[in-house]
Amino acid sequence: MARSTQHRPTRVGPATHERAGTLDVDALLDDPTTGIIVCCGSGGVGKTTTSAALALRAAERGRKVVVLTIDPARRLAQSMGIEALDNTPRPVAGVEGEGHLDAMMLDMKRTFDEVVLSQASPEKAQQILANPFYVALSSSFAGTQEYMAMEKLGQIHRDAQAAGTYDLIVVDTPPSRSALDFLDAPERLSSFLDGRFVRLLLAPAKGPARLMTAGFSLITNALTRILGAQFLKDLQTFVTALDTVFGGFRQRAQQTYSLLKADGTAFLVVAAPEPDALREAEYFVERLSEDGMPLAGLVVNRASPEPAGDLSADEATAVADRLRRTDGTSVAAALLRLHADRVRMVERERTLRERFATAHPQVETVVVPALAGDVHDLGGLRRVGDLLAEGA
Repeated sequence: MARSTQHRPTRVGPATHERAGTLDVDALLDDPTTGIIVCCGSGGVGKTTTSAALALRAAERGRKVVVLTIDPARRLAQSMGIEALDNTPRPVAGVEGEGHLDAMMLDMKRTFDEVVLSQASPEKAQQILANPFYVALSSSFAGTQEYMAMEKLGQIHRDAQAAGTYDLIVVDTPPSRSALDFLDAPERLSSFLDGRFVRLLLAPAKGPARLMTAGFSLITNALTRILGAQFLKDLQTFVTALDTVFGGFRQRAQQTYSLLKADGTAFLVVAAPEPDALREAEYFVERLSEDGMPLAGLVVNRASPEPAGDLSADEATAVADRLRRTDGTSVAAALLRLHADRVRMVERERTLRERFATAHPQVETVVVPALAGDVHDLGGLRRVGDLLAEGA
């Protein structure tokens, strides 16, 4: 399919009185200058499903796509008919049209290991990989998953540019406590590497003997008594290796951060029609604005479907009350009360969306109604893609 329509993500600026329209998802996917789509938002709002649906739709409209997910539930693999996802892109069978779709799931530890192996000599790399502090850092250090997601995105982009394998990368950001963790990961790692304690441990390896002052010896002796000589030695060995190997690590993180700000990248903020999720979405929109990053729009996922008919909640409740007084077991009364509850739910969600739009009128929005069941195959992802494109 020829792709002539272009959709330029906005650099979010000050709020205006003019309301943005509905997000044109197909224009975004069809725009050949769109090279990266980042789906972000708080946990449990459907980022993984949205990412997979967007990737599938783009592939079926003719693009060469890879979707990277960071989802421990592995629903993406199941919905795409793949036995298991890992750090290697795997083709998705059953894609219709002329495009192509690969899927992969971030393996945090393996990505970390690959960086070490690529940056250090074989001997030094083995020392790092066997160090107990490296094992802990690469497996569970706060922010490691977000940082590795940035690292893997950079790897995929460099490989795609060199080999022409993909023209669109869709990223499902980590299920962090805060949606901002993905953007903050490089800065947190730099802060850790530049921290006073790390610099203290590096002093013997990086400086002349005069750095081993009486004060420094006093500190290391105290640490040895508290932590043990082997513990401190392992820590110093690890930190020294970290400093020599991860200078390039930090540099690449900044390059990937710049890539996220560049033309060709589009952020989609995904939220559920709930106060906490939309509040998190507001934080993210404001952060994107502060950093000058390209925002394509907001996806309000799993919205309550509009009930049939035009009977208001108050009218339905009043009729249900009259029926209950004449027949306490009336099925009609129960159905009317259910209708009233659904109408009020839809009204609450509409109010929440209106509040967001009032605060951020420049942000284009698409509303995706909730499906009756879980998405577990390509058909379900296509349906989500259709709903994303239809808007509301």
